Parts: sequence; structure tokens; C-alpha cells
Amino acid sequence: MIRIFKSKSDSCNRFLKKLLSREILGNTEELKVVKAIINDVKLNKDKAVFKYTKKFDGAHITADTLQVKKEEIKKAVNSADDKILSIIKKAADNIRKFHSLQITEDIQMSNENGYISLRSIPIDKAGVYVPGGRAAYPSSVLMNVIPAKVAGVKEIIMCTPPDENGEIYNLTLAAAYIAGVDKIYKAGGAQAIAAMAYGTDIIPKVSKITGPGNIYVTLAKKEVFGKVGIDMLAGPSEILIIADKYANPKYLAADLLSQAEHDPLASSILLCDDENLSNKVALKIEIILNNLPTNVIARQSIKKMGAIILVDDIDEAVNISNEIAPEHLEISIKKPRKILDKIRNAGAVFLGEYSPEPLGDYFAGSNHVLPTSGAAKFASPLGVYDFIKRQSIIDYNYEGLKKVSDDIIDFAKKEGLYAHAKAISVRFEEEI
Repeated sequence: MIRIFKSKSDSCNRFLKKLLSREILGNTEELKVVKAIINDVKLNKDKAVFKYTKKFDGAHITADTLQVKKEEIKKAVNSADDKILSIIKKAADNIRKFHSLQITEDIQMSNENGYISLRSIPIDKAGVYVPGGRAAYPSSVLMNVIPAKVAGVKEIIMCTPPDENGEIYNLTLAAAYIAGVDKIYKAGGAQAIAAMAYGTDIIPKVSKITGPGNIYVTLAKKEVFGKVGIDMLAGPSEILIIADKYANPKYLAADLLSQAEHDPLASSILLCDDENLSNKVALKIEIILNNLPTNVIARQSIKKMGAIILVDDIDEAVNISNEIAPEHLEISIKKPRKILDKIRNAGAVFLGEYSPEPLGDYFAGSNHVLPTSGAAKFASPLGVYDFIKRQSIIDYNYEGLKKVSDDIIDFAKKEGLYAHAKAISVRFEEEI
């Protein structure tokens, strides 16, 4: 049974303290494994990738089979159910339309002294990681690839672990085809991240790596950051719901479990101001769990990281939510927009009982790659802007620089940077 706390109780404070201290750093042994894999891939390239694919995925991959062939993609698309293909295409269209709105124009400013601007340039090559362990995620293909395509990235490669037969889930390949992936490789885990970061004889080096994964993938992304860019360090899934007495307990229970089934460490929190509602939700969770195919994982998650917290009022719920900064926030009160302006920290916000979290995961068009572990206090959902670099352009002429030269020289000297000052003054010294 999910725990029910009163917000000001000692037990609730202990739970929140544990929740707020969440970290995604892994342990020493996991980090040692990841560093060893990365170093091996840097040194032995594809041979190391083959070795770890055999060790962790049970698949025998060779230089001839590492890259997914066009025939394999065609077969995957042809073997997929027409109905699900149609759904994937509709979802892709929604994602593409929404992300196209994120393209911004270059900015520029001019004055009597000169001209400056900021222009946007897509990165040359992006690497997308798609998990293939506990479950396959064709939706993650769409969410990572389409923003990159909209941004104008020249080449998008994808790495995803094969099954023991050396094959990729057909819907993952179908989604990659629909989204427009250029090259797909049968590699997963830390070895795939290392391969994309440093390049091998077969897998090209990329400029940025995006996509979720397990702790080994996350640690690998952290290790290679700086050599390449990354989207974020993703922790376990999170959902927080703010509800009042008007909310449907069955809906709330189902929504809490929608994240609990992801991972035993996923957090599912309900903040409500009605004790009767909290008891009903707790019972509904048990009823749904008993008939849920993923009940083993979901039950572990609810036991470890699930809670219903009784608050004095909705304002208190908002304050707690902003402190937690959840990945997903559902607002299930009579007038959800009434408190929207008070919500400062959340990866994605779902308003009302007919905007459940899976709507954003699959179909609405917003991105489901979201900041976790409190990162919503400073980070944003994955978007077109993650695949674009910004470049400053400065253009002054002789007269323009002359007008501001003394100010720059004085500023530079105050910082003790005399060569900086000289780089300005030398342009106005008498010619010899």
C-alpha cells in the first residue's frame, strides 16, 4: 500500500529529504566499469564494441552487421502493423509541427559605432541513443530525432542495443525510418556512448549525444561530456500530481502508476488537500496493481518512492511541487489554470483530468525528454535549440572602433590585460 503522510509530520519531512537528495551519480563500481569500457573503446574501437555487445546483450556482432542495412529497415517497416505505423506517423507529424515553432530568427543590433548579431547554426552531426533493455522505445526515437531534423542537423546517427539474435525491435527501426535517421548501429550501453563520442572505424564521431538510458549510459554521457555535448543526465522517471476533492481517484491512481512501471526507483507523488480522496486513491492503486502486467516493477517503485501527501491547501502543494521540481506535473484541480502561473519548476505540466502524462509521452507533440532529479529548476525539455549553436558576429569599421577605443583600453588595463589594450591602441598609432 502506498504511504500517506501529513505534510508537516516528521515522517513526511524525512521522505521529502530523501527525495530531494536524489542523485544520479551511481556508485564507485559502476563508474569504474564505465571508465574501463570507454577507455577500451577509445583504444580498440569496433572490436571493443563487439566484445561488450556479446557480453551484455548476448549478440554476436561483426563489422559486417554492426550497421543496420537498408534491407533490414525495409523489412521492419513492412512487417509492422499498419495501424501502429499510422499512429507513429501521426505522432511524428504532431512532434514535427510543434518543434518547427521553436525555430527562431537571428538577432542583430546596430548603432552609430558598428554592428553585432547572433546567428544560429545547426550542429553537423548528432548521435541519438535509444534504449532496448527492459522495454523498447520507438517514441524516444521520434522525440530525439525530429527536433534534430527540424534544426537542420546534417547527419543523425542512432545507436540501440540488439537482442541476442542481433536484431533491433521492428518498431524502433520503423520509427527511425519515419523520423529520418541517416545511419543506425547495433550498439548499446556505455560502449555505444563511447563510440559516438570518440568515433570508431565504423561508427562516426558526433558533436552531441542525446537520449535516455540506464545508469551506465548516464555515467558514460557524463564522462564524455566536454569531448561532445550531451542533452542531460537523466535520472529515474518522476510524476507529481496536485489534486483537490474534485479529482477522479481512479484517474489519479492510473497516472501515478504510469511512471512507477518504468523503474523501481521512479517516484510517484500525489499532493492533495482531501483525506477522503487520498484513501480512495490508495485503494485504487492496489486494485490496478493487481491486474497490471508490469506490477512487479510498479509495486517496488510505489513502495520505495511513492507517497500521498496531505497538504493544508493547494498553495502548500504548489510550494512543495516547486521545491521537488518534478519531471512531469499533473494539475488535477477544478480550475487548473488558476495556479499555472505559480508553477515555476517542472519539466512538463499537464492541465486537467483529460491531459494525462502519456499524452505528452506519445502524441501531443511536446517532447518527452525532460529534466529529472530536480533539474527542472534550471533545465528545459529537449528541443530544436539543443541541436543549434549560436555564433556572435561583430562588425565595426575604423571610425566605430575609434569612438570606443579609449573605453576598451581603460577597461583592459584595469583587469591587468595590457596585450588586450595594445590590440586596440595599435590600430590608432601613427604609421611608421
